[in-house]
Parts: sequence; structure tokens; C-alpha cells
Amino acid sequence: MAGSLNKVQLIGRLGADPEIKQMVNGKSVARLSIATSQSWKDKSSGERKEKTEWHRVVIFNEGLVNVVQQYVKKGANVYVEGQLSTRKWKDEATGQDKYSTEILLQGYNSSLTMLDSRNNINNSNLVSENKSSLPKDSLNQENPDLDDEIPF
Repeated sequence: MAGSLNKVQLIGRLGADPEIKQMVNGKSVARLSIATSQSWKDKSSGERKEKTEWHRVVIFNEGLVNVVQQYVKKGANVYVEGQLSTRKWKDEATGQDKYSTEILLQGYNSSLTMLDSRNNINNSNLVSENKSSLPKDSLNQENPDLDDEIPF
């Protein structure tokens, strides 16, 4: 249908460590539980109120699954961008139809960004890999001839 859009953007915290599972086709899938909160002041009582919503996020993108598995833990602050999807299945025990609404991260139109600072997460492997791939003489050095190369 032309003119429609299915896009979800969330910023929230993980309520549990990510759940990583293998699918029958051998690829991995990650499931996250992300909390978003809204707070307001009650007009009648003047009391501060807060409401938390929990969102199920399912990641099929292999690269994102690997990042989530290595670096994202319970309590992490993340930004996710994906697509809303509702699954339907039949409960074997009761025979009733069940539904689950999830945010899917798959394909090129999805993203996950870790919002915590580098100091708050253990990225020692990532940092050491980046440092070792750079020439040692170019780390933290200024180029005095840089001004001469600017074309304007």
C-alpha cells in the first residue's frame, strides 16, 4: 500500500540480559525486553507518577545479534529502530489463539545504538582490536602540515 509506514523508535533500558537462540536454519536470533518510562505530576494530588511500558524486541540481523551478544547487558540504555509486527499462534494446552506484538530488527531499515558511555561498559576487546589495527605512529599525534593541505 502506497503511503504507509511501519517504523518504531525506542530509547529505553534492558530489563534482562539478551536472550540469544539458534533457529533451525542455523542463524541466531536475539530477544530483548526494553522498558520505556513516562512520568507526570498528578493534577489532583500533586504527586509524581510514573508508568513503565515493556517492549519485546526481536533481532534477526546477524551483525546486530553479534553486537548484542558481546556488549549489551541488563540495564543497558539503547536506541532501537525497527518495525512493528504481531505474531499469532495457537496455545497447545488451551487451543486458544495467542498474540504477541514485537519490534523486529531485520534488514537495512533497522538499527540498534548503545547509548551508555564507553566507561560504563566493558569494551576492552573492541578498544584493543581497534588500537592494534591502527599504525602505532598515527595514534594521538597531530599533523603539523595539515593546514597546508586544506584546499580553501
